Amino acid sequence: MIQRYTRPEMGTLWTDEAKFQTWLDIEIYACEAQAELGLVPKEAIPVIRERADFSVQRINELEKTLNHDVIAFLTNVAENVGENSRFIHLGLTSSDIGDTALAAMIRRSGLVLREGVEGLIKVINARAKEFKYTPMIGRTHGIHAEPMTFGLKLALWHEEMLRNLERLDRAIERISFGKISGAVGTYANISPTVEEYVCRKMDLKPSPISTQILQRDRHAEFLSTLAIIGGSLEKFATEIRHLQKTEVLEVEEYFAKGQKGSSAMPHKRNPITCERVAGMARLLRGYAMGGLENQSLWHERDITHSSVERVILPDATIALDYMLAKMTSIVEKFFVYPDNMLRNLNGTRGLIFSQQVLLALTKKGMLREDAYRIVQGHAMRVWKEEVHLRELVTADEEIRAILTDEDIDACFDVNRGTKHVDMIFARLGLG
Repeated sequence: MIQRYTRPEMGTLWTDEAKFQTWLDIEIYACEAQAELGLVPKEAIPVIRERADFSVQRINELEKTLNHDVIAFLTNVAENVGENSRFIHLGLTSSDIGDTALAAMIRRSGLVLREGVEGLIKVINARAKEFKYTPMIGRTHGIHAEPMTFGLKLALWHEEMLRNLERLDRAIERISFGKISGAVGTYANISPTVEEYVCRKMDLKPSPISTQILQRDRHAEFLSTLAIIGGSLEKFATEIRHLQKTEVLEVEEYFAKGQKGSSAMPHKRNPITCERVAGMARLLRGYAMGGLENQSLWHERDITHSSVERVILPDATIALDYMLAKMTSIVEKFFVYPDNMLRNLNGTRGLIFSQQVLLALTKKGMLREDAYRIVQGHAMRVWKEEVHLRELVTADEEIRAILTDEDIDACFDVNRGTKHVDMIFARLGLG
């Protein structure tokens, strides 16, 4: 009856079937461990393993009367096992089963999420290399700043997702602890060796100390990590949405043949999937808050956390799994328009090279305050007039007294801002 999970769909990890199967695994392992201690007849173990089974429907029926899910589960298992059922749950409390199972389920879901993160990293890596040298304008405050490349933007995302992978690994490690220590964590009615055996079988570690439950800072860290990853995906989605604006149109979500963007306006091609990802990131932050609120419980345990976790843990893991799949598809298939990037880069008539002129003047001996005053004066004219900054710089006698034609050419060279792309990519391990 003991099942192992290998890369299932995320939702199947959180079904009642999966939960009760995990509970049953733990109960059987506990029986095996107790048999080694001589507390359960060894001949009972094969019978328990063969007969132990459950019905979700029957458990739900029993719970209506019993109003206790673990007792309903144990009652149903006992109906199937018969006389040897007296050895099941021997010396245990409900949270020994529930919390250890929950840790195992979170771990499994975390490993699925890890594959999703790795998949997104792989796609970002490929597209960063594809657009490594594609020039575009960098923006600060939403305003044109200086030239960069689209590959650099994607390389930044790649590095952020690598950090998210590290965070997720730490969170999975932190949650991968079980407890079989009794009603207040003292092992009064159960040997610590049972806990060690069960946790080893469940790919968990025994919690060094517990009360009736595992402490909820572990769960809060896991949920907070999911929210941080979701925040990164929202960041990427928001950037794509900005770059898809009609007046920008440098990057665009894939728009399939036959797809429609608006019931009213046939021309519409909207970044709907990016908007969906951005919206769902808000859910993850809310779930993380629920996890943080669950840390403070009365004494050795109350159950205010339980009702919250029944919602937020399945929802958060399923939501992030979905978001990772969608963002991977978005990055893999989005349209990129280098010509529009170049058009926009040149759209401010040389303003984006103002710092280069400023630096060239100061390097040739002009005081920075004077250089800034001169260059800014010309830049303000460019904002208001149909004139290129280079024209004004070339015509300025103070500037021409210091800068040669070659100096000015160098100031307006778009490659100056992208000359270290190879170094940055190499530092990131992107080749």
